[in-house]
Amino acid sequence: RIGSATSLSSAVINNRLQELVKLFKERTEKVKEKLTDPDVTSDDESPAASPAKPAPAAAPVPPPGGEPEGDKLAGDEHYCEMLCCAFKYRPWLDRLKNYQFPSSIDPLTNLMYVLWLFFVVMAWNWNCWLIPVRWAFPYQTPANIHCWLLVDYLCDLIYLLDILIFQTRLQFVRGGDIITDKKAMKENYLRSQRFKMDVVCLLPLDFFYFKVGVNPLLRFPRCLKYMAFFEFNNRLEAILSKAYIYRVIRTTAYLLYSLHVNSCLYYWASAYEGLGSTTWVYDGEGNSYIRCYYWAVKTLITIGGLPDPKTLFEIVFQLLNYFTGVFAFSVMIGQTRDVVGAATAGQTYYRSCMDSTIKYMNFYKIPKTVQNRVKTWYEYTWHSQGMLDESELLVQLPDKMRLDIAIDVNYNIVSKVALFQGCDRQMIFDMLKRLRSVVYLPNDYVCKKGEIGREMYIIQAGQVQVLGGPDGKTVLVTLKPGSVFGEISLLAAGGGNRRTANVIAHGFANLFILDKKDLNEILVHYPESQKLLRKKAKKMLKNNNKPKGEKGAPGDPLIIPPKADTPKLFQAALAAMGRMGGKGPLAQLRWRLKELKAMQA
Repeated sequence: RIGSATSLSSAVINNRLQELVKLFKERTEKVKEKLTDPDVTSDDESPAASPAKPAPAAAPVPPPGGEPEGDKLAGDEHYCEMLCCAFKYRPWLDRLKNYQFPSSIDPLTNLMYVLWLFFVVMAWNWNCWLIPVRWAFPYQTPANIHCWLLVDYLCDLIYLLDILIFQTRLQFVRGGDIITDKKAMKENYLRSQRFKMDVVCLLPLDFFYFKVGVNPLLRFPRCLKYMAFFEFNNRLEAILSKAYIYRVIRTTAYLLYSLHVNSCLYYWASAYEGLGSTTWVYDGEGNSYIRCYYWAVKTLITIGGLPDPKTLFEIVFQLLNYFTGVFAFSVMIGQTRDVVGAATAGQTYYRSCMDSTIKYMNFYKIPKTVQNRVKTWYEYTWHSQGMLDESELLVQLPDKMRLDIAIDVNYNIVSKVALFQGCDRQMIFDMLKRLRSVVYLPNDYVCKKGEIGREMYIIQAGQVQVLGGPDGKTVLVTLKPGSVFGEISLLAAGGGNRRTANVIAHGFANLFILDKKDLNEILVHYPESQKLLRKKAKKMLKNNNKPKGEKGAPGDPLIIPPKADTPKLFQAALAAMGRMGGKGPLAQLRWRLKELKAMQA
């Protein structure tokens, strides 16, 4: 009967477990479907029927899944199976139809606007680079004129879309308020200087093609859309992590463009004088653009080795080239120096601080071992953080922004500290702004036993070891990121603020430090949190001072925990069965208990 009852109970449990598994699977499918399509409602969220309209008698009954059969069939068309799951998706055509262009655009943070500025700048570069080439060199011919015009009018279309769609939707600030009203944004653009320049850019001088032919110089006003170029530079530098690389590329492009324009002017001057007419002009051999560009490089960089001009026109042209070359080259060198200097400003500051420290240590004849540790600290701190002191970067920010940054960087670590759980959330926010980040080298003492404790430590990265034992070198425990130590000394009063163990850094360790003075200044404004922390501190001190042999104190963990005592009534039944010498389940159980007692002993 015992065996049958056991098998029956196990069968009931198995059936119940299978039902639970089935329910969990159904629930998971519903949640998954709701995540992929928020419009789908579950069974328990069905809307209540309106009392004014009675339900029809012959209403179709939905299937157990909770949605009508027709909707289910229509929805199955948009399911795709991946691995073992079915994900619902919408076709790209539906997404395109349902897309709504934003009524207002934030020009400072909207990445879509930055992407659009990229296309505008590409159209602007097409005009700036190729209008001089088509004017000076014989690359525009009747055979390929349709290709040039196609790209020209595509660039004009981009200019027009920028005026009609994007510029009239840009948000602006007036009186400290961000204006998003359509009419106000349009009026602000129409009154701006940029609108006037955009209108000049699109002057329809192309109609003169019918009279003078397709002359590229008639498209010169298209080059006046320089404001979009500078705006794109500002927006792109704001989102790039290494903006100095783009600045170097842009400065190089300035130099290449000045050489490009000079080469076009040189070919025009050569054609004006006559190709090959003198030794100074281009002789018409080889690739005309490459030969003229080579001449422009030698002239603007003032390398020398050029043939002497013969005519008055050639002399005046060469003089203007030399003056322009000296001016342009000096400007490019100065701008390149500024870009490189700004890119390496942090590295220069780090090297200056390190050199000053080494000079100070050499002056006072600090031992070499200490000097090496100082150098190691400088190098590791700089390479791990990219700076020597994080507070220097944040001191210029408003208090609210510093708090937001501190929450994003440190809140996940501090919120997991058991000591501060249950405290006021705003108190933790105030405490985050007082944390200091300090880097410790391998085997550095973070704190020593017996010294006065005035700080609490939170491990951000790395590990520290707590030492103890008779020799003070036995590793008692290794603390990992997120652990806290020193909190007892921080909260204790009346002589309980001495360190109870030595703590050293195991490898490089980055710790957050909270001073006792800062914590007391914060707790003045949060009396409830102060009471809670004092209570926790007393409890922790009591547990630390409790002797190990006391009942309830944590002792050595047992590999096999002790079994609970056998009930007295059951012991009496076993003893009676033993005296009677019976055979049965009780006798086998009594023999089994003896074996367990022997193993435990």
